[in-house]
Amino acid sequence: MTTETARILIVDDSPATREVLERNLRGEGHEVHSAANVAAAISVLDQASMDLVVTDLRMPGGDGMELVRHVRDHCRGVGVIMVTGFASVGGAVSAMREGVDDYLSKPFTDEELCHAVRSALDKVRTRREVESAAPVAAPDGLIGTSPAMQRVYRLIDRAAGASVPVLITGESGTGKELVARAIHYKGPRASAAFLAVNCAAIPETLIESELFGHAKGSFTGATAARQGFFVAADGGTLFLDEVAELSPIAQAKLLRVLQEKMVQAVGADQSRAVDVRVIAATNKDLEGLAREGKFREDLFFRLHVLPIELPPLREREGDVVPLFRHFLTAAAEQDSSPAPRLTDSAVDVLKRYPWPGNVRELQNLAQRLVIFAEAGVIDTVDLPTVMRYVASPPPPSSGSSSASHRTLREVEVEHIRVVLESVGGNKTKAAAILGIDRKSLREKLKAAGSRDPADTGADGK
Repeated sequence: MTTETARILIVDDSPATREVLERNLRGEGHEVHSAANVAAAISVLDQASMDLVVTDLRMPGGDGMELVRHVRDHCRGVGVIMVTGFASVGGAVSAMREGVDDYLSKPFTDEELCHAVRSALDKVRTRREVESAAPVAAPDGLIGTSPAMQRVYRLIDRAAGASVPVLITGESGTGKELVARAIHYKGPRASAAFLAVNCAAIPETLIESELFGHAKGSFTGATAARQGFFVAADGGTLFLDEVAELSPIAQAKLLRVLQEKMVQAVGADQSRAVDVRVIAATNKDLEGLAREGKFREDLFFRLHVLPIELPPLREREGDVVPLFRHFLTAAAEQDSSPAPRLTDSAVDVLKRYPWPGNVRELQNLAQRLVIFAEAGVIDTVDLPTVMRYVASPPPPSSGSSSASHRTLREVEVEHIRVVLESVGGNKTKAAAILGIDRKSLREKLKAAGSRDPADTGADGK
């Protein structure tokens, strides 16, 4: 499959419909095959490789979903577009859960057909390129050569050349904004604006105005018109971080922008066209929230066109030491001092420690060690106790063999408690020493099913 052409199978029991679809897709330069029912389609797929299947939903002798499941199970890498005259949001969502890349509601225009085919083929190319074994250079701002990050780099390369929405997921501190920036600056919009919006940091009452703008006098305090982030990013990229925090009304408006490329400011009578690449990010299970009715399912699938999941640090084997050296150098440059040298034993601990935190916590540790490193050297004694213990646990004593068999969580919680007690239960100081934020500190203690000393003391900062 080249960038321009593809092998497409059309499946519809109506000869007239097949003829129209064949004519339009051949006019786009594609090699087109056709089948009148599911059985005939499966026969074609068994004999020839295809890039895309465009199938009707309801046909005699077997419906389109049966064909979708066959493609998913037996034709790896082949895309599917569902065509139906019985369209509904629920039906479309169900189809996409089964592996459909897009759907078309009858009647549809030639332009809508071609757009859906181009979008589906973009996904097919992405899936195939991501599976390639060729190593990819890390984009600017990203560090690591692990297989997990190689997959991310391939997705970034593919996403940069496409115009579809991207959904970046992963734990806090894994570098979602860095990935969004890499996509933008490697793509054709690099010379245009890149705007990042933290949806959780904007009050719910203002989020619509911030994103879509408002007309003068549209609400109390609107003394002048505001264009909003979408208009400001016209021609460029808008990064919506923590997109799960959007209100239902803002979600509905975002869906309209993605579908119609139109924005209507709060209190405005007219809409205006915008050309904005949307990249969204979240550290939550957005699909789970959609199933629970806490996030629009139709919006989820519009954002989920090209998903990129960022691996946590514990899944990036081989990346910890290069990242740590980078953070040491950056922290030292801020203090106009040379970067401390890591001893071989310290490097060995870093390599063997099953890092439970994220990249941001690794960065915090590097910044702290730059301050306290003596004689420009970081040795094992300078590393946190929990790291030294887990990487090189003491041999079990003859009287107790259970000490060395504690889980990582047990060791981590014990270390957190020691630090908390050493600072009188002050969470702010403890979090700084541990290299994490107060929220992470609370979550770690909550996960352990215990309360920290500050919960009962006066100093709960």
